[in-house]
Amino acid sequence: MGAALHLEIGNRYSIASVLYFPPYILLQIPGNLVVRKFGARNYLTACAISWGAVQVGMAFVKTWHTLTLCRFLLGACEASFFPGIVYIISSWYTRYEVQKRLAFFYLLSLTIAGFSPILAYVFSLLDGKRNIAGWSWIFIIEGTVTLFLAFTFFFTMPDFPEQNTFLKPHETAFVLQRVEDDRGDSVPDQLTAHKVLHHLGDWTLWAYGLMFMCCTLPAYALAYFITIILNGLGWSTTASLLLSAPPYAPAFFSAVFFAWLSDKYRHRAGFIVVQGLISILGLCLTAFSERNKVRYFGIFLLNAGSSGCIPSILAWSANNVVGSSKRSVGSALVVAFGGVGGIIASTVYREQDFPRYLPGLWVTLGAQFLLLFLVGVTSLHFTAHEQAVKDGQARRAARGAARFLLHSLKLSKR
Repeated sequence: MGAALHLEIGNRYSIASVLYFPPYILLQIPGNLVVRKFGARNYLTACAISWGAVQVGMAFVKTWHTLTLCRFLLGACEASFFPGIVYIISSWYTRYEVQKRLAFFYLLSLTIAGFSPILAYVFSLLDGKRNIAGWSWIFIIEGTVTLFLAFTFFFTMPDFPEQNTFLKPHETAFVLQRVEDDRGDSVPDQLTAHKVLHHLGDWTLWAYGLMFMCCTLPAYALAYFITIILNGLGWSTTASLLLSAPPYAPAFFSAVFFAWLSDKYRHRAGFIVVQGLISILGLCLTAFSERNKVRYFGIFLLNAGSSGCIPSILAWSANNVVGSSKRSVGSALVVAFGGVGGIIASTVYREQDFPRYLPGLWVTLGAQFLLLFLVGVTSLHFTAHEQAVKDGQARRAARGAARFLLHSLKLSKR
């Protein structure tokens, strides 16, 4: 594709990559605001069908300008899907049940995506069949599969708990009561423009977004550049494609393990820090080691750490949000910052830095330290808030006891 569309000229590849993200970022919150109105099944199915159609269309582009336009449309069509799914999952489960579900959802998609270089290599072997280039076959086949799954999705997608049609009324009531007992927001509150602006004024939502940006940056970097980076380490193009998949398998099990621990012990921040440190270690090995095998092992660690942080931060942000409208705004805002991470990844791994890509690796490393700093600040904020709540309760209890004692003394005097 690079040769056919002349993507190797200047920054064309980076431009085509990065223009996916502006609509992806800007349409996250609007998409989450209307998902209840149209119904999750209807709305998210329409999104999937739309991007599947665009994906098939990308097989037939003739210039890099048209490819860039398709990338822009792809970002617009995909924008609502991820935050919509996060919103739905967090609506069905209690606070300390969500991370395992989010981890399975995200990591299954990530693991499948990890094998996409191998699938791309296999599909590219169709080069010349029906006078269609190998890279075009990749888009045709994967786009067609997307369309098929989107139509299947319509019949299998669960809606929000109060809108579902597959549970009996008493079963739905049981689900809603569990959520109500856990956090008191099973009934969705009315969404207004004033509420949206009010929710956006909560600085912790923006902190979660920045954390999400920091951990998606290495994920996007690996998704876009792992084959190129491995090629720069000395492996052939075919070997680079095949070696791109293995780092995703251990990441799945590592992230699920940390998600299980986090839900079991009802703790988020500490496990995010541990996985952030794993990412930092992996980045250092990949960036600074002189041995290719060690640098390749660093990619395993980087993928494990960043992949585990993503569902951890989604769960942490969902746990500290009460109210359906705020959950809608919060999940969209956090996931939108993931698109910012994609923009950074698309621009800091530059062609002129081949083969080591040290500036990109330095930026990614700095993002991990920013992640740890934000986790620390947010944790201190919540600790102080909880202590203030406890102090307030203690003061109210003391005032109540004093009033009771005073009242008792008055009665005794009488």
